[in-house]
Amino acid sequence: MYTWIWRHLPGGTASKAVLALLLVAAVSALLLFVVFPAIAPHLPYDDVTVDQ
Repeated sequence: MYTWIWRHLPGGTASKAVLALLLVAAVSALLLFVVFPAIAPHLPYDDVTVDQ
């Protein structure tokens, strides 16, 4: 998969490296700001099993 992405990025090695970093940053931002908040209500983080 990474080889396929690297081959399809335009430019030389330096521009491919910059574009790959931008692609990683874009995917990370999408996950952090869109995907994770959307699935957070469905995760059992607030289900506490210890009573006082």
